[in-house]
Amino acid sequence: MTLPTLGLVGLGKIARDQHIPAIAATGLFQLAAVVSPDGATADGVPSFRSQADMLAALPGLDAVALCTPPAVRHGLTVEALRAGKHVLIEKPPAATLSELHDLVAEAETARRTLFTAWHSQFNPAVEKTKRRLADADIRSVAITWKEDVRRWHPGQDWIFAAGGFGVFDPGINALSILTDILPAPVFVRSADLHVPANRDTPIAATLEMAAAPGSRIGRVTADFDFLQQGEQTWSIVIETADTDKADRRLDLTHGGTRLFADGVPVLAEPDTEYQRIYRHFHRLMTDGASDVDGRPLSLVADACMVGRWHRTDSFDW
Repeated sequence: MTLPTLGLVGLGKIARDQHIPAIAATGLFQLAAVVSPDGATADGVPSFRSQADMLAALPGLDAVALCTPPAVRHGLTVEALRAGKHVLIEKPPAATLSELHDLVAEAETARRTLFTAWHSQFNPAVEKTKRRLADADIRSVAITWKEDVRRWHPGQDWIFAAGGFGVFDPGINALSILTDILPAPVFVRSADLHVPANRDTPIAATLEMAAAPGSRIGRVTADFDFLQQGEQTWSIVIETADTDKADRRLDLTHGGTRLFADGVPVLAEPDTEYQRIYRHFHRLMTDGASDVDGRPLSLVADACMVGRWHRTDSFDW
């Protein structure tokens, strides 16, 4: 059987750490080319300086996966769709909501698959949590998402430039889990955004969210920090209540890979979320379908609209 061919656009840390190994492990795509403006290469496949060069050289390419910074994803996605390619977009799928809405229309016109790959949603513990909360009374949800930007994005100035999302680059992973597991939508009511004096995007943020009245969801908070030292923290604590039983607590930890109920381990699996992403992308292409989720991006946009902005100490690598 001939595998669909795929071009990987952007050859940074996430592409090398996750995408290339997942493509190899699933065996569902042939990695036919990579694109790197700085001339970086991957073993065994041709490398191009631009997506346009790749598309011109490989007109029969079936799909592309975009792993670039968010600011350029809209233009690259439009270019690929109009060239007849299916497109997987690394999170966040676009720099703005209007760009994402436009991409949906472009994919429909091109009759090609568009997949916004929120990788954290593809952990089995996230799906199990979603099932447990389907009929629950949720008293509170507390997100704590704190990591060291120097460890995960060393020297990547784009993340603190306008359109780079800052601490929301990892924080949006937590929001993608939140919007997936809750049985009703929540809305940002207030936010505090802390921006270094020499940067454009937040290095820390706190959010207060709430659901509509009558939704059985209580207080929802998020605490994001890009300067965490030592152990990295990616956790969501959910307090639930049942009139017939004692209060229950669910801990979704390690970025959504482990679930505990009242301190008892329920599920812990190795990090294979990117393999699940590529399996899902392959199914979407086979079915002629798209999967676009704009909810996490909407929460970030809303936080920026209603939030209070604070200048903090300068940040340097």
